[in-house]
Amino acid sequence: MTAARSNTVDGVLRRSARRVPGRTAVRYADRAWTYRALDEAVTAAARVLRGLGLAPGDRVAAYGRNSDAYLIGFLACSRAGLVHVPVNHALTGEDLRYVLDQSGSSLVLTDPAFATRLPADLPALPLRDAPDGLLARIAEPPRDAPDTDTGEMDHDAPGDDGDALVQLLYTSGTTALPKGAMMTHRALVHAYTSAVVALDLKETDRPLHALPLYHAAQIHVFLMPYLAVGAENTLVDGPDAGQLFSLVETGRVDSLFAPPTVWIGLARHPDFAVRDLRGLRKAYYGASIMPVPVLEHLRARLPGLAFYNCFGQSEIGPLATVLGPGDHAGRMDSCGRPVLFVEAKVVDEDGREVPDGERGEIVYRSPQLCSGYWDKPQETAEAFRDGWFHSGDLAVRDADGYFTVVDRVKDVINSGGVLVASRQVEDALYAHPQVAEVAVIGLPDERWIEAVTAVVVRTPAPDGADGPAGEPVGERELIDAARARLAGFKVPKRVLFVDALPRNASGKILKRELRARFAAR
Repeated sequence: MTAARSNTVDGVLRRSARRVPGRTAVRYADRAWTYRALDEAVTAAARVLRGLGLAPGDRVAAYGRNSDAYLIGFLACSRAGLVHVPVNHALTGEDLRYVLDQSGSSLVLTDPAFATRLPADLPALPLRDAPDGLLARIAEPPRDAPDTDTGEMDHDAPGDDGDALVQLLYTSGTTALPKGAMMTHRALVHAYTSAVVALDLKETDRPLHALPLYHAAQIHVFLMPYLAVGAENTLVDGPDAGQLFSLVETGRVDSLFAPPTVWIGLARHPDFAVRDLRGLRKAYYGASIMPVPVLEHLRARLPGLAFYNCFGQSEIGPLATVLGPGDHAGRMDSCGRPVLFVEAKVVDEDGREVPDGERGEIVYRSPQLCSGYWDKPQETAEAFRDGWFHSGDLAVRDADGYFTVVDRVKDVINSGGVLVASRQVEDALYAHPQVAEVAVIGLPDERWIEAVTAVVVRTPAPDGADGPAGEPVGERELIDAARARLAGFKVPKRVLFVDALPRNASGKILKRELRARFAAR
């Protein structure tokens, strides 16, 4: 009965391979895989991994850039009963060692270029571009996508236990050391279903996957759900504006997920105003809060583009709420309503639900949730309290069930005994044309407890801007601009200028680094 009721992550691909065997599943570089070919490659790769002596439950780290081999490695771990550990390929030294050691990984699937960064005592298998790499061991991948019948395929996974672990998703570590969220097959399959429904994913869509596949949103909210519906997926190394514009103009892609930082870059790219982007039908954003002025600019330039705000965190698969295209009018600062398999509410410090319109922490119940944090019982107990998962996000729910995230609980600023949410201050500053990026933090202050402080990345002053043309915007001008939009206690006491804001791999600003950097000033 266990196999007959299979509920595994790799089973998502297997079902599509039986349903649409000859359809193109994934394109990467000059390679194209049909659903049947991709599924057969996953089975072959699973045999390779088991042939290395790995046993069900062993952890296998993945440390590489986007590629078809990376995807095959993940699905092969699933089919072999192994636990996949995606690792940010920007990590090196002690940060890299921490994730590998904390997860107890027995093997690293890596790009050859990264192999020298790995500990010498940890076995590694090249993912691609090597004669002994994973792709080479499963036979030469196809160079095109022939229309072939599926036939019977051999799926000899050691088990189909939906409650078994399939992945450790390490949290972004914006406020503390990363924690490995333990994701089961069942949790992720529920998450895929929620994504398909909430994001209107169709087999006729042509999505571009440009964010790193170690990022939970790219692989679990988009790539895997799109494989579930049988769409044709284009996988690229990263979000390059020129490449995206060309792919849209040639009809290769019509939907894109990206964090606000990428959308900001696209909107301010010199070609954005002149390229023919009418073929882009769906725009998904998430991973951090989208500034409302930026969203307004995008919608004005591409009025036919359907925007979806995707909100959540690694621990919930990672999609929790969605604001759909029809809900943006009048609610552009909202993250929407809970998806199919998520229940959410807003609570006070004692865990009591607060009335609509009042601020509190958003908490969840869902089959999409992780089973806790790997080897961290205290952190698990702290996050899972009173039957709910505590997100650490401060939010407000309205009478229609829409949630608006105000801030991270740990990022709220206590200024003179009054709590200030950084997002509202950031939106006010984003309205200024010379603010490219901004992060608002609280810095220690003898008078105010914490002084509201804006850390700004400037854009060149355009002709006609306030002040002499060509002069960069200054602290006083931005403070005055904020004062025109905000109550006095929310106006920044200081404005600091930097060349770039520190971010993690998912695009989230690392405010703890900014606080540490500027606290002594």
